Amino acid sequence: MSLYDDAVLVLKGVEGQEELRQAYLDHLEAHPDGMWKACTAGHVTASALVIDPEQGRVLLTLHRKLRMWLQMGGHCEPGDTTLEAAALREATEESGITGLTLLPGGPVRLDRHPIPAPCHWHFDVQYAVVAEPGAVQEISDESLDLRWFAYDEVAQVADDSVVRLLDATRTRL
Repeated sequence: MSLYDDAVLVLKGVEGQEELRQAYLDHLEAHPDGMWKACTAGHVTASALVIDPEQGRVLLTLHRKLRMWLQMGGHCEPGDTTLEAAALREATEESGITGLTLLPGGPVRLDRHPIPAPCHWHFDVQYAVVAEPGAVQEISDESLDLRWFAYDEVAQVADDSVVRLLDATRTRL
């Protein structure tokens, strides 16, 4: 099964957000290259919120280009076999934490947002991953900073998309 086929199956299984889910599926139908960064009409990305439920906190990255506190995530790569694998890879690479585990149940949310040219949209499939107790982060070259935030601090530093992802993740916990 290709990453494209996996994405279509995953998206068909997402509950809620029906209008947005359909927009993702329509985009992929219209753009067979819609999984890849080269698709300038927009492309699917995979992200993951790193959580430490025992301490009630999340790890956010200060994105180097956007200069915003965000969850870990990014573009799918040819070696990714599933969206889950892409999200887990991105979370591990950007956090420096090994041993992350995906929160069961598939994607937590979908979030489509405009991005600077040459592309127009990111169709982000958002997951959550759990860090082992005592996990130590290590900053990557994609970040200006990495920091743990208590759940109630996230709304003060991050945008509404991250807050909605945290809320949906906490509901699933």
